[in-house]
Amino acid sequence: MFSFELICSDGKARRGRLTTPYGVIDTPTFMPVGTQGTVKAMIHKLLEDISVQIVLANTYHLYLRPGIEVIKQAGGLHNFMGWKKPILTDSGGFQVFSLSKGRTKDNKSQVRVFEEGVEFKDHLSGSLHFFTPEKVIEMQEAFGSDFIMPLDECVEYPTTYAYAESALLRTLRWLDRSIKHKRREDQVLFGIVQGSTFESLRVLSAVATVERDLFGYAIGGLSVGEPKDIMYDMTQIVCEYLPWEKPRYLMGVGMPEDIIECVARGIDMFDCVAPTRMARTGTLFTHSGKLNITNEVFKKDFSPIDEECGCYTCRNFTKAYLRHLYKAEEISAYILGTIHNLSFYQKLMQDIRSAIEKKQFDSFRKLWMEKYSGKLC
Repeated sequence: MFSFELICSDGKARRGRLTTPYGVIDTPTFMPVGTQGTVKAMIHKLLEDISVQIVLANTYHLYLRPGIEVIKQAGGLHNFMGWKKPILTDSGGFQVFSLSKGRTKDNKSQVRVFEEGVEFKDHLSGSLHFFTPEKVIEMQEAFGSDFIMPLDECVEYPTTYAYAESALLRTLRWLDRSIKHKRREDQVLFGIVQGSTFESLRVLSAVATVERDLFGYAIGGLSVGEPKDIMYDMTQIVCEYLPWEKPRYLMGVGMPEDIIECVARGIDMFDCVAPTRMARTGTLFTHSGKLNITNEVFKKDFSPIDEECGCYTCRNFTKAYLRHLYKAEEISAYILGTIHNLSFYQKLMQDIRSAIEKKQFDSFRKLWMEKYSGKLC
């Protein structure tokens, strides 16, 4: 039911195709984040209009709301959401460690890691919960998502070598328990490579994870505050140890420049909240960098956000009108901004795939990066 075909490559950049029971995904691909079973400020029709092939949903958030039993009784996440295309669910591990960090009034950590699993307080009510690798697999099997992720320990940056090593070894033990507990054959499991910013640990983790012979491999624990050159270096190092014929997923990384740089290093799949979250605050992407649509300079600017963009927003509305909507806090502002940002990302991925097919990725990369300043206007 699942396959990954490498169509062609240009250097380390790869053009592929993932086949799933719910449809085909062209790679490199960007997965919009639908944290709670929906991509914020969008409906499925709008996602389909811009050719989104897969979305990501979050196990931690869906576990809290609406709860596993509701989704199970609905017939799984595809039915509950009404989304008939592929879905990837992450394990919720990153959210456990990021949303629950900090200390209680009596100076106790909000998160406690044990060999059995992780104990944490949720960010909504402060209630105590416990995730084990087995429970995380069971929840995702109840969801019926196409791609599922094992529970892993994502360490903060910076961290010590000793702690990063301990966390990655625990992640491997949790991965073995996840593999053993997995039952459904209509889902595929990715292994997650950890090791923080330590080259030797990344290599150790990559080699050991590949030994488990899984459908695909993810790189976790990056884009957590480390400098970008280190993120790129760690990505390149790990990719050298991952099987050429299997898909590679860089978790939580998704600024446009990062996508291009990491495609150049061999990555196939990306996700990030950036395009949707930034759209809701008025930051919009263009081929010449980012702009803040609420700035005074756009008050009487009757041009589209991006002259090179053919999305619904750019075809029909001016910067002046969009600025007005944002300043007035109209709901349509967030919708139109999100349509544009996700369209920008979809076009970027299409252009990347085309450049790889034409064996012109390196020149495309250089020209695109020269034009895209990344400066906020």
